[in-house]
Amino acid sequence: MKTTIVIPVYNEGDNICSALSAIFRDVRGDYIVSIVYDREDDTTLPALDRWEKENGKTVRRIRNRYGRGALNAIRTGMETTDSEYVIVTMADLSDPPEVMNELLAAAEREHADIVCASRYMKGGRQIGGPFLKGLLSRCAGLSLHGLTGLPTHDPTNSFKLYRKSFLEKMTIESSGGFELGLELVVKAWKTGYKVVEVPTSWNDRANGKSNFKLWKWLPHYLHWYFSAIGFKLRNAFR
Repeated sequence: MKTTIVIPVYNEGDNICSALSAIFRDVRGDYIVSIVYDREDDTTLPALDRWEKENGKTVRRIRNRYGRGALNAIRTGMETTDSEYVIVTMADLSDPPEVMNELLAAAEREHADIVCASRYMKGGRQIGGPFLKGLLSRCAGLSLHGLTGLPTHDPTNSFKLYRKSFLEKMTIESSGGFELGLELVVKAWKTGYKVVEVPTSWNDRANGKSNFKLWKWLPHYLHWYFSAIGFKLRNAFR
């Protein structure tokens, strides 16, 4: 299997059927979908049962092996696949499934280790969502790109493709939430792995409640933000 699409879920019963239908309709090539959940009473699971029965397709279901939360679910999904590529996306269709084709094409064309789906590069955009969250994300991405040369305008977006061989060499230090994507981009850039980006359009969820915890996770984002700044400064004065 060439690609695994990892979807962390927490009570996404209202969204998962639409997300899977869009993925199987719009994503080309050889892939498998891994749904990573925390608990057996998650509302996503009975919705999956209905979708599989109605569509005659199956997806992989994996119980989060590290404990509750998006970070641990993503880690579990990354580690439980032998695919050449891993794509992380959300269950709420905020990430357009068709962009996965561009992520894969860029990985092949550029021999990239990470391909970032970027809201803030030319051709990308963000529609809706909390104003402050969007402002901080945009400022962080554009300032890191401008000040350090980090090769993406949008390192905080979780919608990314990773080469499995790169992931196997990385030790994950994140302990908060979605800052994992920023950590891996910063580490890849600092150690010479290839990072590229393609434009994407992010749309705020139509159903359900986001589990993004801005104030709780902000210090974890800042840790990797200043790690990139510090790395650039140290190299500038060598």
